[in-house]
Formats: sequence, C-alpha cells, structure tokens
Amino acid sequence: MKYKNTTMATSMLAMAVLLAACGDQKAGQSASSTAPAASATASGAPEGGAAPNTDAIRIGFVTDMSGVYSDIDGNAGAAAIQMAIDDFGGTVLGKKVELVSADHQNKADIAASKAREWVDQQNLQVMISGTNSGVAFATTKLMAERKKPVFVIGAGSSRLTNEDCTPYTVHYAYDTAALARVAGQALMERGDKDWFFLTADYAFGASLEKDATDIVTQGGGKVLGSVKHPLGASDFSSFLLQAQQSKAKVLAMANAGGDFINSVKAANEFGVTKDMKLAGLLVFINDVHALGLKDAKGLLATTSWYWDHDDDTRKFAKRFEEKFQRKPSMLQAADYSAALTWLNAVKAVGSTDGDKVMEHMKKTPINDMFVKDGKIREDGRLMQTMYLMQVKSPEESKGPWDYYQELKAVPGDQAYLPLSETKCSFVKK
Repeated sequence: MKYKNTTMATSMLAMAVLLAACGDQKAGQSASSTAPAASATASGAPEGGAAPNTDAIRIGFVTDMSGVYSDIDGNAGAAAIQMAIDDFGGTVLGKKVELVSADHQNKADIAASKAREWVDQQNLQVMISGTNSGVAFATTKLMAERKKPVFVIGAGSSRLTNEDCTPYTVHYAYDTAALARVAGQALMERGDKDWFFLTADYAFGASLEKDATDIVTQGGGKVLGSVKHPLGASDFSSFLLQAQQSKAKVLAMANAGGDFINSVKAANEFGVTKDMKLAGLLVFINDVHALGLKDAKGLLATTSWYWDHDDDTRKFAKRFEEKFQRKPSMLQAADYSAALTWLNAVKAVGSTDGDKVMEHMKKTPINDMFVKDGKIREDGRLMQTMYLMQVKSPEESKGPWDYYQELKAVPGDQAYLPLSETKCSFVKK
C-alpha cells in the first residue's frame, strides 16, 4: 500500500510538471506567434522547446503586442526587426543573429524581468524597447547596469535622454519635446492659444503635457485645464465634459494609439468639435486609417517618417505591405532601422562590447530608408528631421494610405531640445 501511494504521488507530480511546462510554452508562443519572421519565441527559447543556442547573438524586443499600442508597433514591429536581420545576412561576427520578443503588457516589471533573463542567461547583446515610457525607464536602467545598448522606439518621454539618460540609451523616432515644439508651435502660430489637455495618465502623457505646456506659455498662450485618463480607457465622456466646461479653444490630446482613436471618436460623437479644435500631439498613420479621413481630415501630425516620402520609403513600405496588408508606422520603420544600425556597428568594431558599439554609433552618421544623415547625439538622442503633416480630406486622397500632406520639414536641431538645456548627467557642458 505504501508503494502504491508513493507511485501515485510521483505520477501526480510528474503530471503537474508536464502541465506547467506546456502552459509556459504556450504562453511564450502566444506573444510572438503572429510575428512569423521571428526566429525565437517570446520566452527566449527556440521554437520546439529546445535549449537556447548560446552561440547565437540575440536582439531582444519588448513592446505592447496586445493592448492600445499593438497596432502602431506590436508583432509587426518584431517582423520589421527580423526583416533587418535577414537583409543584413542573418549573421554577424561569424554567429547567427536571433530575435527574441515579448509582450510587456504595458507593465514595467514584465519588461525588466524579461530583459534581465535574456541578458543574464541567453546572450542578449542589445534591446529594442518599444511603446510605453514607464517600461522604457525600467529597461534602459537594466541595460545600463549590464552595459548593453538599448534603442527606445515608441516610448516618447523626453526624460529618457534628459533627467533619466544613460550612456547606453539611443532614443529613436521622436520624443515629447519634438512633438510639442513642432505641432505645438504650428498650432500657436495659427492662433490657437487657449488649451485644455486630455492626457494619458502615465509617464508619456505627463511628459507630453509638460513639454507642450512650455511651448504654449512661451508663446503667450494659456492652459485652462487638464484631465488625466487611464491607459486603455473605454469611456471618455466625463473627461470631454470637463474639456467643454473649460471654454478652451483647443483640446490637446496628450495620448496615443487606441486611446487617441477612441478619444477623437468620442469628441466627434459628443459634439466637442463644434466648439473646440482637436490637436493630436502624437498621431500615427494607423490612427488616421482607423478613424477614416472624414473624421481625421485637417488634423496636424508630427512624424519622423512617412511611407510615401521618397523612393526608399516606398520600397520598404511595399515589402512591409506584402506581409501585413497595410503600410508601416514610423515605429515599425524605426524598428528596422535601429536593428540595422546596431548590426552595422557591431560589424564595424568587430565586437558586441557595449561601450565600443555605442562609441561607434555616436560618431557614425545613419543613412537608410528611415533617416538621412541622422546623428546620435552625446545624450543618446537621434537627431533627425521631423515633419509637420496635415491629414488630407477624402477628396484630396488618391487612394488607401494616401493620408498626409507635408506642411513643413523641421531640422533636428530645431525640433529637439538643445544640449545646452539638458539635465543629462554625463553630457559635457
């Protein structure tokens, strides 16, 4: 009897272990299963459950793959990184390059935990940190401790190369300072000087509201109030009522992605647009597509990249569209560029050493389909031209995804905060 009980207990334990292992494998696959180009699952282990290849050089990618920012980055961003790896040849320094990716679910602890696991156990040499500034603060801190480069793409807070800078952070695509300076100044110039902010209640929203407020007050305008909404809010009615009661002329959206789309739809439904002009401080082409030109026409959009800008952007967009049946966002284009920039630097210095790679990247101009003559500044900010766009009307558009008319090209030294104003601790003044 004792033998039978022992055998039964052993069998039950083995079954529990097997079920747990299957559950872990399923969870790992779910975050990257829709990114067919990725060569590894979100958990970091190669598909099929085999042990990770310790000889491979790994690029890690964490972003929102299931929430409000999944459309503007997400699994398509992972596929863009894999496109860069494939275009580079799939190897560097004689070793295979593998991509590992994960859905951070807009939670900093998940992103930091995954980055730590990848760096400490699976030979991760660089991180591409996607949307959500709170997540970016956690990943940049972790990667700096490990002396590994991290590209921030989608997380917009200007603090990432200011108060919270690290020697290993590269901030790609845009930041809240550039959004405020380009879009905010354009709005002020056309006479829109009484503002009310509808702000996402986390680090990105706070930074964007602060940077835009500075532009408004410096230009002689007034901020008549603001209200914060939770990430992924489902009901904007009470927030919009406060905006209307302020009597402001401009409703400035300090949010992005799904939150921006839903707040614009609600503003139109509640008649807010009859008395207030909507100002999207961060508008993605995916947002315009979701809203439709009828509701989005006339909106100003600040972007670092547009698929129909030149022959190089159109060629990349065509390849991307063949995979995803839509045009890429500026974040997905930046994901591709960042991966290539790092791979080229590793090849040039003959090493994955973080300090050597960062030194090379900061002294070497970037020229690809995403940026021309881009320079990574001492504080890690990629200096690039920003574009002020206006969304076309349905009558002006020539077809699907033909959404923007360029109003102004703003050089990087005018779009971003100057080094003389930085609070970055290691920048020489």
